[in-house]
Amino acid sequence: MKKTTILLISIIIIASFLRLYNLMPLDNNIVPPALYPDEAMNGNNAVEAWENKDFKPFYQENFGREGLYMNIQALSVGLFGYTPWALRYPSALFGILTVLGLFLLTKELFKDDKLALLSSFLLATSVWHIIFSRIAFRAILAPLALTWAIYFLVKAFNSKRFTLYSALGGLVFGLGLHSYIAYRAMPLLVIVAFAVIYYRNREIITFKKLSFGFTLFVIGSIITFLPLGAYFLQHPQDFFGRTAGISVFNSETIIKDLSFNVVKTIGMFNVVGDYNWRHNIAGRPELFWPIGVFFLVGIFMSFKTLLRKNRWMDEEIILFSWLALAFLPVVISNEGLPHALRSILVIPPVFIFAGIGGMKIFHLMNNYINKKWLVQLAVWLFFSILIFEAYFSYFITWGQNPNTANAFSFNDYIISNYLNAVPEETPKYIVVPDINYTVERDNPISLQSILFLTNTFTNEKRETKNFFYLTKEEYEKAKIPENSFLIKL
Repeated sequence: MKKTTILLISIIIIASFLRLYNLMPLDNNIVPPALYPDEAMNGNNAVEAWENKDFKPFYQENFGREGLYMNIQALSVGLFGYTPWALRYPSALFGILTVLGLFLLTKELFKDDKLALLSSFLLATSVWHIIFSRIAFRAILAPLALTWAIYFLVKAFNSKRFTLYSALGGLVFGLGLHSYIAYRAMPLLVIVAFAVIYYRNREIITFKKLSFGFTLFVIGSIITFLPLGAYFLQHPQDFFGRTAGISVFNSETIIKDLSFNVVKTIGMFNVVGDYNWRHNIAGRPELFWPIGVFFLVGIFMSFKTLLRKNRWMDEEIILFSWLALAFLPVVISNEGLPHALRSILVIPPVFIFAGIGGMKIFHLMNNYINKKWLVQLAVWLFFSILIFEAYFSYFITWGQNPNTANAFSFNDYIISNYLNAVPEETPKYIVVPDINYTVERDNPISLQSILFLTNTFTNEKRETKNFFYLTKEEYEKAKIPENSFLIKL
């Protein structure tokens, strides 16, 4: 077995451990703790889809969400049961596959096994990526789909299986359109990638072949996007979701706000990160500081490469375009910046750039340090530190912080456990604050965690389990039986 294969397998094992460990309760020590209402809303839709065998391309609750992720969750619930971790297993799997995809993409772009291994290892140990690989949010699908789509696209022109890889790239890219609204800027990246491939190989790739590959890619994308596209044609109001409401263009000071948004988003890597405990160790830069240095060096080296004569259509331009297009939906929003979740599509190019910077620093060490064994020792010690830092930062600093528990509605988790412990024949009355009700369902979004954890999302389940959800007004008028269990939220 080749050394590269052994190292890649090791990286996948590390990535798998960091994304799967304690995802299922171990002595009731689940990480992330409890279940956030947005996750629960996804779960309630998934369970309903599984039980009714009604898998939708789009779910309208909670500002509307593309349905692919919830439909995959439905399969997970059917396989693993009605549990929070069943909702999060798909995210963990997608996170692991993104690490593998980043290795393959980096290797295909740069023809450098060491760079590919380093970039994928840095992603595997990234707390930023680990967090979203363990939360039941559909956004984790976006970097996965885009990484593999661009890999297949580049692979198509570098292999004899041109037709197969072009079609596969399109099919996977189309699946990404089912993931997250920010992904809709990525067709422009595909155009850039095709242009770069053609320019670099214009002496051996005919325009006819390029056009054929592009056509296959587009057809593949249309095929997988078709169910959602047909839905949007029938429901155009759902296409933009809540983006219009949080757009910077609603501001009275557009230029000022846009400038601040750009500065905040760029600064998230090395200065100040997302303050939301659900997304990050509040305020900590998204990159561990040595990786932040790697990233800056990688950006500098890549830009330096582009400045050379006749190098403006190299693979680096794909990465810079990816970074810019993925940042666009972030900086034009005016909510909660810096925003680690909304920036999730920048993760793959960020860690390729960090890999480029890391390789440059490694080469400098080799050139200036005569004792090669000392360089090797420093490298392996550094890798060990990254693994430990990822574990400690995620499972201890973040996972055990009370703010994280609050961010995931831990009180609702405790309340649900109490409700589940009450005998089924006992009437259970839950008084709900009459706020934040959705249009589609007579349930506030804030209640979704309890609804999922008690399996009482539908009226049929409530009747079976003797659950009664009342507003304050309904409670004041209701006659509660003496033997009932009553709780006020």
